[in-house]
Amino acid sequence: MKSRIVGLSTLAVVVAVASLAVGCSSSSSKSSNTIRIGLEAPITGSLSELGQGMLNGAKQAATQVNANGGVNGKKIEIVAIDDKGDPDAGVTAANAAVKAGLDAVVGPYNSGVGLKTLPIYAAAGLVPLRLTSSDATEGMGFTLQPMTSQIAPVATDAIVKELKATSVALIVDSSTDYTKSAATAMTASLGKAGVKITTTESITPGAKTYADTVTKVLATKPSAVYVITYFPEAGLIAQAMLAANTSVNCLADYGAYDNGYITAAGIPAAQKCPVVGVPAPSDFPNSAALVAEYTKEFKTAPGSWSPYTYDSVLVLADAITRAGSTTADALKSALAGTKGWKGWTGTVAFDATTGNRLPAPVTVNIVTSAGAFQVDPAWITATGFTY
Repeated sequence: MKSRIVGLSTLAVVVAVASLAVGCSSSSSKSSNTIRIGLEAPITGSLSELGQGMLNGAKQAATQVNANGGVNGKKIEIVAIDDKGDPDAGVTAANAAVKAGLDAVVGPYNSGVGLKTLPIYAAAGLVPLRLTSSDATEGMGFTLQPMTSQIAPVATDAIVKELKATSVALIVDSSTDYTKSAATAMTASLGKAGVKITTTESITPGAKTYADTVTKVLATKPSAVYVITYFPEAGLIAQAMLAANTSVNCLADYGAYDNGYITAAGIPAAQKCPVVGVPAPSDFPNSAALVAEYTKEFKTAPGSWSPYTYDSVLVLADAITRAGSTTADALKSALAGTKGWKGWTGTVAFDATTGNRLPAPVTVNIVTSAGAFQVDPAWITATGFTY
């Protein structure tokens, strides 16, 4: 991305195309003058902070497209699909949205939800830009997000090269598809690197404290603790690690990466336990104008995944333009042919078979004293990461 005009340069292509036929096989009550893009996310529930950031990012992109004439004169409308982070709620919401009429979909975030809702969109002739990371969702649309198979090597590299750990205790939420997948991938990756796993301790989400779990894993004398949970639980585990006054390093998995982790943990505890994630919204080169634009529009800082839904909407707009249609075959072909597209999150290209992003941006992020994520400078030095 060269400036906030990354989105605008893409829009210039979008609005310059002479003709565009928009079609969708889902039943539709939508206006022929709009392109309805569903945004599926946990907009309410325990992950609502994350979901609202996703929704706002999509809206920010739509605002920019529409301010520049839309897609060949057609306005983008973002349709909120609230899955509450729950597969059953997701199925209900996805079916209702399809019935009301959609042209494309961004999301969902939760892999367990996606395994239920992504097939619904496919059956309706829609092509999702998903934010799921479980390898089980490969091939179900396209994604700007890293996948489990792309995350585990980076996390292992950080544990070995930065933390200098020779043994690791795992704390795992075994109730979700993503965290189970991540635990399997990390077990294999750590083993390949010669790192001993001292214990794998399962937790159940919803507890008020995980102090006993932390005490139990620390008793196995690991060099580091790796936390594979979503952010409400990861924040409480970080609190317990801080309260234990231990010198053992802590690193939280990708599932914990969101501003909600800092909220749940508190700044001191979040600083004790960095998180594997992606560059923070303000860490991407030349992102200042986009961050300021988001903050002005929504009266809050961008969420961790706001840049990804922002770019997803713009990538879809670009692909729809090149395809001349939103029919599944045409849109899949256009997305698979995306090369060198530049957005808030950097350069985008896709693996045509899996729909995965190549390369996928994965980083280790620390929390500043102001309570914001930034890419860990020590990790950059240890691993040689470049944007």
